[in-house]
Amino acid sequence: MRTPLRHIRKSLARKISLGLLLMTIPVFMVSMGILFVQSRQQVKQEAVEHAASALDNTAMRVYRHLETIATATNSNAWLISENLEPEALKALTWRIVYFNANVDGCAISLEPGYFPQLGRHCSMYTFRRGDSLISIREKPYDYHAKPWYREPMEKGGACWTNPYRDDADKELVIDDVIVSYGRPIADRKGRTVGVVSSDLSLKKLADVINEDHPYPNAYYMLLDKDGQYLIHPDIDHKGTHNIFDFAKADHQPGITALGHEMTTGGKGYMQVSVHGQRSIVCYQPIEGTDWSMALIIPERDVLHYYNRLAIIITPLIVIGLLLILLLCSRIVALMTMPLRQLLVQSKRIAAGHYDEPLGRSDRQDAIGELQNNFAAMQESLNERLSDIQRMNDETSRRNDELMKASRMAEEAAHQKTAFIQNMTHQIRTPLNIIMGFAQVVRDSMHALPDDELRTITTTMHRNASKLHRMMLMLYDSSETGQFEEVRSMTFDPVPCNEAVREAISTSRAFFPHLLVHFDSRLDDNYCIMSNRLFLVRSLREILCNSAKYADREPVRIKAYEQDGVLRFVIEDTGPGIIEEQREQMFKPFIKYNDLSEGLGLGLPLTKRHVFNLGGDLIFDTSYRQGCRFIMEFPVN
Repeated sequence: MRTPLRHIRKSLARKISLGLLLMTIPVFMVSMGILFVQSRQQVKQEAVEHAASALDNTAMRVYRHLETIATATNSNAWLISENLEPEALKALTWRIVYFNANVDGCAISLEPGYFPQLGRHCSMYTFRRGDSLISIREKPYDYHAKPWYREPMEKGGACWTNPYRDDADKELVIDDVIVSYGRPIADRKGRTVGVVSSDLSLKKLADVINEDHPYPNAYYMLLDKDGQYLIHPDIDHKGTHNIFDFAKADHQPGITALGHEMTTGGKGYMQVSVHGQRSIVCYQPIEGTDWSMALIIPERDVLHYYNRLAIIITPLIVIGLLLILLLCSRIVALMTMPLRQLLVQSKRIAAGHYDEPLGRSDRQDAIGELQNNFAAMQESLNERLSDIQRMNDETSRRNDELMKASRMAEEAAHQKTAFIQNMTHQIRTPLNIIMGFAQVVRDSMHALPDDELRTITTTMHRNASKLHRMMLMLYDSSETGQFEEVRSMTFDPVPCNEAVREAISTSRAFFPHLLVHFDSRLDDNYCIMSNRLFLVRSLREILCNSAKYADREPVRIKAYEQDGVLRFVIEDTGPGIIEEQREQMFKPFIKYNDLSEGLGLGLPLTKRHVFNLGGDLIFDTSYRQGCRFIMEFPVN
């Protein structure tokens, strides 16, 4: 007995260890007891907060999903009122479904006999089938009694209907229980003439709701205002049973109370028994609807880790006491820890690791002062090395910039030389033709037949026109040309068909054999506010570009207006433009075939002209039989 006491008295470390252990054991045991008592309530409270947060997020997802459908329906109501024609109504149902991925189907149904020529019933419907949209005029049936038609008409406003399965046409309807957002539609005189209704399958809504599961066995359910199940993991409940029927069948008054809270728009949580299993249920209404959503979490999921606490707590206590003993035995050793840290750090610095910081000490003794001085020395050394590294990085960066600038200068010089060579070749060819024929005319004018003389002069005029076109392009590509274009850009009414015909006529001055198929859906008196000179020039450049590569095949040009946009579509059957070259097709002086005519300015200048006219020039990448360019101009 005396020997252990003697060792304790002589060892400061053992004295401190024993004192700390005697102080810690009762505190540790009391703390564990309080933790054990309070943890159950805390776990439940946190579970409720977590469930409420998850329910809020899910309810917001559902609201956003439903709101996109309601917004899509409401935003198109005025279009329906303005276009009460059968084909227009069918197109509008297609538009609503096409532009809104959340909509499974859309119907526009009118009052009996609204279109006498179509009979008593008129209902246009568009729905999704796979990746396709199908628009139909529904076969005659009494849709006026259907909830998606009857409820909005009875309420006189927009609403979500109760779930139903529409079996008007077994081959075409959505194969699921659906809910619909419907609103009455009026004609221009304000008379209610029908209903526009957008459908949502409960399966898709269930997918939205079940994106998040806060607990393994938790699930969501969705009720309508009458307590009918809209969403429930048990397929026997969905759309066919009522929560009150379910509670009555299972003799569960807690479910009945939950049903009353949900159907009256309440928000909160309660503990109920579901299938004989205690559960925490959080519930709240869905904004913008008469529906209510609940999150059911089995209590065993919430207390899963808590129930394991009793098994874990005993080894934790033992391990904790052992750790306390180990900690106490190391207290004295820790008093000299700064010296060991200095030794390790000095070895690291000797090995070349200068950037590993050494913590400073708050101790006022010699060990603390030594540690702080060593840390200051290490920081100063690291700062000097960092400055050297920054200088090296800056030097490397500047060298990279110089190399990049040098490559850019070489590329610019190469492009300049290539452009001058190309321009010289392009100018020399028509100039040689003009000079050659001029010499022939000069030497043999009186000896040439009239037909041959006319052919010569026509050829000279065509090549002179090519020279004039190239000079005009060079001038337009200069800064002076750009400024002159903007300064002279005045807008007047321009007949579209007449502008296209003028462009075709001027294009034939360069390509006499050009064959153009012009298809216009516009009246000859249809005009657009534009600049005639630059509009005709833009159309002519695209036609010339197509003629150059079409190999005397016909070029097609279409003109039409759609959705407030005027479009000129020019198509050819040439070799097209490969994908690698499309990014640079609108950059000046870029040619993909050095043997072809032109300076590489036609498309860039046309793009600029169209932009200055308020439109855009688009290359249609979906066209595979050659090239298709589209000029678009807003007309509103």
